[in-house]
Amino acid sequence: MTSTGTHLTEDRTIHFNLGTFEGFNLREQSIVEGNLTAEQVIHWNHDRQGEAEFWPAGERPEMYLVFRGTMTGTELLALDRLLVALGGDTPENFLRIHWAMYWRGTELCSLTAQSIEDDFVHVYCGTSFLDLRKEAAYELFELYYPEEYKVWEKSHCDGLHFDTDRFLDSPTFSSNEVVFGDQAALLISPQ
Repeated sequence: MTSTGTHLTEDRTIHFNLGTFEGFNLREQSIVEGNLTAEQVIHWNHDRQGEAEFWPAGERPEMYLVFRGTMTGTELLALDRLLVALGGDTPENFLRIHWAMYWRGTELCSLTAQSIEDDFVHVYCGTSFLDLRKEAAYELFELYYPEEYKVWEKSHCDGLHFDTDRFLDSPTFSSNEVVFGDQAALLISPQ
């Protein structure tokens, strides 16, 4: 909110390129002509221009992680503010928001940067889920079980095998595999 004289107005500025959006005007029962920017969606006047629904047009695959269907200008503002608070519009931040919304069940407009930070979600991005799972398992083994990891790492026993799948599929972790654009991502959070 910003103060303009004696009135408080809501800051409706978008800080990141969130891509463009397609829309459907419910009053006119027709598609909104052309793709709209996030600013245009936010400033859409439903009373004057007609009640409308909007959804991502596709330039930013990360947007589909957050909006699985239609979205509102208020939700776009909430996403933009959350990205500012998290430090940028990186794929990792979109994935962390996705985790909070679809795995924790929090509404986008209720999310805060602090609640996302408190989730302790580990994000791994690449092109192969097999490689991501292997990388994640070894990193998390070292992070959460450092003494055991040192013993395992120093062992010269050929029969001592670290089963990455069994480790990640244990009740200790929750995980989700996500595809966005041409990227694969693995999200893991300790229980």
